[in-house]
Parts: sequence; C-alpha cells; structure tokens
Amino acid sequence: MAIEASVSTAGQPQVPGPVQRDYYYWVRSFAAGGVAGCCAKTTIAPLDRVKILLQAHNPHYKHLGVVATLRAVPKKEGFLGLYKGNGAMMVRIFPYGAIQFMAFDNYKKFLSTQLGISGHVHRLMAGSMAGMTAVICTYPLDVVRARLAFQVTGEHRYTGIGNAFQTIYLKEGGISGFYRGLTPTIIGMAPYAGFSFFTFGTLKSLGLAHFPELLGKPSLDNPDVLVLKTHVNLLCGGIAGAIAQTISYPLDVARRRMQLGAVLPDSDKCLSLTKTLKHVYSQYGIKAGLYRGLSLNYIRCVPSQAVAFTTYEFMKQLLHLN
Repeated sequence: MAIEASVSTAGQPQVPGPVQRDYYYWVRSFAAGGVAGCCAKTTIAPLDRVKILLQAHNPHYKHLGVVATLRAVPKKEGFLGLYKGNGAMMVRIFPYGAIQFMAFDNYKKFLSTQLGISGHVHRLMAGSMAGMTAVICTYPLDVVRARLAFQVTGEHRYTGIGNAFQTIYLKEGGISGFYRGLTPTIIGMAPYAGFSFFTFGTLKSLGLAHFPELLGKPSLDNPDVLVLKTHVNLLCGGIAGAIAQTISYPLDVARRRMQLGAVLPDSDKCLSLTKTLKHVYSQYGIKAGLYRGLSLNYIRCVPSQAVAFTTYEFMKQLLHLN
C-alpha cells in the first residue's frame, strides 16, 4: 500500500492494482507450496528411503519387512543412512510442492472461469493437472534422489548429487537418462494428485458447510473466511493421502524400477511401463510385487499428506493468501 501511494503521489504511471496483486500472490503461493512440501517430506524421509529399498528389492534388505528394514539400515549405514538421498529430495521438493499447489489453484480457477467446470469435478481435474505439471518440471531431481537412496554404504555408485547427474548423463543416453520412468510417473500422478486434492477439498468444503462451528475457525489473515482447525486439517489430509496412494501404488512401483535403470540386475525387463508391470507381476505377484511396501506407504503417506495440506493452509494465512 505504501508503495502504491508513493508512486501515485509522484505522478508516475501506476501499475494496475490487480496486476500487482496477482504477481505478489503468485510469489507468496509459490513460497507456501514449497515450504509445505519440504515440511511434509522431512517428516517421512526415513520411511521414504525404506520404501525405495523394498520396492526395488535391494539385495541387502529384500528379505526384510518394513520394521526390520528400519532397524537394519541404521545398524549397517548409521542413523543418517535413513536420510540418504534426502538432500536431493529437498532440492527437488521445494519447487515440486510450490509448482503443485500453485498450479492447482490456477488450474482450478481456469477450469471454473474459462471452461465453466465447477463442483467436485474441477478439483479432481485441477489436482491431476497440477501433479503432472510438477512432475514434469522436477523429474530429473527425483531420478537422482532415487539413485542415491538406493545405494548402500560400501557399494556407492555415485559420490553425490553432482556426480549422479554427470554419470547418468554420460552413461545412460544424455538427457533421456533423466526421464526413465516418466510415463508411469505421469500416469500414476494423475490419479494420485487428483484424488488427493479432490478428497481433501471435498472433505474441507463439506465440513465447513455442515459443521462450521465444530470444525472451522476464522482465518488469521481474513476473519470473514473460515478455515479448518489444525487437527481437522491433519485428519482430512491423511485420509486424502491414503485413498490416493491405494489407487496409484502399482504405478509407483513400476516408476521406481524404471528410474533405477542400470542399477538393477533385471533392468532390461523394465524398459517400458507395460513390460515393468508384467515383469513385477510374473516375478513377484500382486502382494509381494505390485503392492510390496504398501503398508509402509500408508504409514508414510498419511502423515506426509496431513502435514503438507496443514502446512499449506497455515502458510496461506501467514502470507495473506485468503
């Protein structure tokens, strides 16, 4: 406001208010999404490492279950072994979370105002489109993070993030090496992000519409806007994550195996989405193959999505996005 006043009194051309608000809204929305993503992933980083080890049947841990692997990794690699690959994850997850949440708000507005699509459907569509947009923009970092997380102490193929980028680029076909598994990722992300945003948005709107006093409270930045109470946000986010993961999990397994590429002994059978799914199913079956690590995924996705949505809702209030 002070900036606008000084520009106006100086007699200089004034930038229209709506344009300024849109620009600053974009910046604040980007920051809110990035912080939400980082908080969510940091919360479940050890579980994320174990999930990758189990999904790809790492030879050191393939005979173990979720809890046993959580115990075995610190013994073999030290406590920080549970956070291996997390540096690359943070580099990736800030822009990923920022793009996803910001894109969701913009896609939702576009579908509603430009195409006339509203109601619950536009949440599903906007969530799917936002998830796919974020994946495409940050996929190379996800590949590097998966490679680093798959390594076991004493058998390092890469010495760090930079070396992983260089090695993949030189030995696995240049740029295309960073996009192995992109197809199943996009296909898997569409239902995951779509149902995640859809479920959370629907639960939020229904809760505030039918039980405003019990579940809601005035927003910190705008008392005229109702937001969910913190514990209700956490619950809705957790439910959204559980439903979304159940639907998209087999595609996540295929994506990880394709990303790991030459690291796996059976990489020649994981060159496409169809081939990977068929190979995992024929070799390991449904429970031990396509849904291997799902119990861990429930344990990790519920707090992850709960923290992500809750942090984003809080950051929206903190940065005056309501």
